[in-house]
Amino acid sequence: MGLRADCGITVCIPSIPPRRQLLRRAIASVLDQTLPADAISVAVDNHRTGAAVTRQRALEAVRSPWTAFLDDDDEFLPEHLSLLLQHALDADADYVFSWFQVVGGMDPFPPGRWAVPYDPAAPIASTITILVKTELAQAVGFSDANRNPANSGEDWLFQEECEKLGAKISHFVDPAYPFTWLWHHDSQNTSGLPHRW
Repeated sequence: MGLRADCGITVCIPSIPPRRQLLRRAIASVLDQTLPADAISVAVDNHRTGAAVTRQRALEAVRSPWTAFLDDDDEFLPEHLSLLLQHALDADADYVFSWFQVVGGMDPFPPGRWAVPYDPAAPIASTITILVKTELAQAVGFSDANRNPANSGEDWLFQEECEKLGAKISHFVDPAYPFTWLWHHDSQNTSGLPHRW
């Protein structure tokens, strides 16, 4: 893969103190990438401020052209960064996402969604495990304005704001790689809310 010099990636991981062991697993998955990340920005929520505020702190430390997000209880598969970055360059996209394999639970999305290209006329919500241009990510940032008691919703708000700014969003679809990361449902799901842990 002939990547340009302006293709560096920082992986942002928000975390909470009870997940120290899971955070180690997440970081190990970043270190195991076939395309090494330039940096890892970890922000730990020691004051129960919630995922949005913590993710924002991790994002503010990024200096690379691209940002990848990973929750502390999930894992990248080894080709994740390489595949998403190459897809972003090939599609001239600002924001790309791939599908996942669920561990310890069920996929909440309809079957076959991994194979559906992104359609801006009928957008579907992605998870927050995305690769996005840092300039765009930092322009949008993360809001804790959604006070839904069941979910912080910062991931959906982030995607909506990127779309409003005219970002080109693309879904990486390749039958050889139906998923590029592991979404763990077997850890305590906090839905980004500080009162859930």
